[in-house]
Amino acid sequence: MLTKKLGLLLVLLHLSLLGFGQSDDALKADTDQGKMMVRIAELEIGTDYLDEYLEILKEESEASLRLEPGVICIYPMFQKQNPTQIRLLEIYANKEAYELHLKTPHFQKYKTTTAEMVKDLKLIDMEAIDPESMSMVFKKYKF
Repeated sequence: MLTKKLGLLLVLLHLSLLGFGQSDDALKADTDQGKMMVRIAELEIGTDYLDEYLEILKEESEASLRLEPGVICIYPMFQKQNPTQIRLLEIYANKEAYELHLKTPHFQKYKTTTAEMVKDLKLIDMEAIDPESMSMVFKKYKF
């Protein structure tokens, strides 16, 4: 439960920091016009690396939310019955924000330090069914 609260707190904090880089209005316009990029990353992590991988992933996802205006959500989770099966819900304001994310020092550090830990990776691009209601996710949560 604490992890869930911390993750949502980081998302909310990030939403309040959207002012540098692309303007709030520009980010809102991109999401309103359906330019938002939503992806699910499916990863399988080697059992021997799981604890180390999770620490590196937490560091990277927190930095992405804190430092990158176009990163709306990076929400890592794992399957209860098989913790080596990691899933990330990634939401970017637009494709440009995603491309900038890939070039950041914290993402590059994540990719290089975890390369041998990742046994399998699938990136699945998604389309939001009702993007207008997405902001309700953050408004409904009570801290």
